[in-house]
Amino acid sequence: MSDMSATPSGTFSHDGLEVTRLGFGSMQLTGPGVWGDPKDPDEAVRVLRRAVELGVNFIDTADSYGPFTAELLIRKALHPYADDVVIATKAGLSRQGPGVWTPIGRPEYLRQQAELSLRHLGVDRIDLFQLHRVDPAVPLEDQVGELRKLQDEGKIRHIGLSEVTVAQVRAAAQIADIATVQNMYNIADRSAEELLDHATAHGIGFIPWFPLATGSLAAPNGPLTALAEQYDATPSQLALAWLLKRSPVMLPIPGTSSVAHLEDNVGAALIKLDDNAFDTLAAAV
Repeated sequence: MSDMSATPSGTFSHDGLEVTRLGFGSMQLTGPGVWGDPKDPDEAVRVLRRAVELGVNFIDTADSYGPFTAELLIRKALHPYADDVVIATKAGLSRQGPGVWTPIGRPEYLRQQAELSLRHLGVDRIDLFQLHRVDPAVPLEDQVGELRKLQDEGKIRHIGLSEVTVAQVRAAAQIADIATVQNMYNIADRSAEELLDHATAHGIGFIPWFPLATGSLAAPNGPLTALAEQYDATPSQLALAWLLKRSPVMLPIPGTSSVAHLEDNVGAALIKLDDNAFDTLAAAV
């Protein structure tokens, strides 16, 4: 499709951070259990380059993806970065093996990981640096406070939080400006609804991870499948279109390790659900 582009998904801006709303998540550009190198590193590079060709300028990653595998692939594929490309990374989850994730929010650890991400991504400043998990063993003000120090030093530009409550966002906002939050959210799991409403009301970007959990909704007789035919779309495209319509601060980051799947996801930007279709899908869960 020559007119395929992420651009029709619209833009989101927050205090100088401006991105096309349909982004890309890099977690799947690693090995099994988000550990080690991908099966096809060359395809991973092609996926990243194709994403940017298609107007995607918001790439989400983390130090713990690999660990460091995704950041290094992003650098290989996209460095030097185009002026409008925003690389968002995270720190706060350590890795002890495939599928194992342990929160560490000590200030010295967060600073170390920020320095490593600067090196691995090949940048002087990280566009968006997110606390990957709040460490319950460390005061929240110490964790966010260290990110604020890194921001004041010019090493990170914007601060985000991942898997948080509204109360935690309010507490963090007393320490630093919070540009984004990232919680699991999709058409089948809307447990973060309260956080999404808070983000919408305060102009905070909401990055839903696992945005394509369609499950039984995409079964042969499911509501996604029926509506997808009506819109000449795939169920995945419809699920992403539903997210984009749900809130103007929604920033879906569907991830994939294949160019074909990437192009299918980007096709969601062209779909404009009417209110009836949106309500039908919302009521189907």
